[in-house]
Amino acid sequence: MSHDLLVAGEARPMDPETARTRRSLGRVRGKNRSAWVVYAVRALLVVAWLASWEIAARTIIDPFFYSKPSAIWDKLVVWFEDGTSHGSIWSNMAVTLEEAVLGFLIGTLAGVVLGVILGRSRFLADVLAPFIKGANAIPRIVLASLFVIWFGLGMSSKVATAFVLVFFAVFFNAFQGAREVDKVLVDNARILGASRWDLMRTIVLPSATSWILASMHVAFGFALIGAVVGEVVGADKGMGLLINQAQGNFDAAGIYAGMVVVTVLALVAEWLITRLENRLTAWRPPSGSQAAGI
Repeated sequence: MSHDLLVAGEARPMDPETARTRRSLGRVRGKNRSAWVVYAVRALLVVAWLASWEIAARTIIDPFFYSKPSAIWDKLVVWFEDGTSHGSIWSNMAVTLEEAVLGFLIGTLAGVVLGVILGRSRFLADVLAPFIKGANAIPRIVLASLFVIWFGLGMSSKVATAFVLVFFAVFFNAFQGAREVDKVLVDNARILGASRWDLMRTIVLPSATSWILASMHVAFGFALIGAVVGEVVGADKGMGLLINQAQGNFDAAGIYAGMVVVTVLALVAEWLITRLENRLTAWRPPSGSQAAGI
């Protein structure tokens, strides 16, 4: 479809490259406008929710049980300016984050390795399947209590709780990703003389990357949950300890404030994992929706 440009009163055909550039700029501007609209609507929803909660706490519901945004904000200000009964809020956040990161890294590594190995070995998968399913069925809160008995109130018990939550989330995705590898690619590579390690490195792991990265988004949230649950069961520092102490004092604002801090940590981690995913999957061609600018 030709485009005309009116210059000095006469119609001249627009250069195809210029037309493509203008269309691309138009799509970018449209996409930016859509993004700002989405952010604005999100902000309005948050403001409406907080305002309705504050009004309800002042008129209808009992703030002793349900707290209110202003009280939660005051608690956060006290924590960040004056500290908590267990040291500065930053040190408690650092402890919880360290526990979650360690559990996440160890659980992800173990889940990927075992998931890919069992995904490519049907015999091992058949042998170990009932044991893995049985371990996955054990309530995590029971394990958290056992870990405190086994490893004490220190960091080890929280890392272990985070590990068991992360491991199964990653394992099942890595297992399925290894199973879903295109058989034609594997057969062609074998015909060309690829060894088992070559197949794993050049075909199986790249094919399972999307499955593994998808599980990591959920896995870090599980790691934080494991760390906080472990701290609630028994700890001498961390956000879970602050939440547990607030519960013991019937301090609803303190519970919500702890939840807010943990949520912010999870959102920051989610953003970092998304950036990592975009880097590791840059080799893939864009999907239909991405190519269309959606």
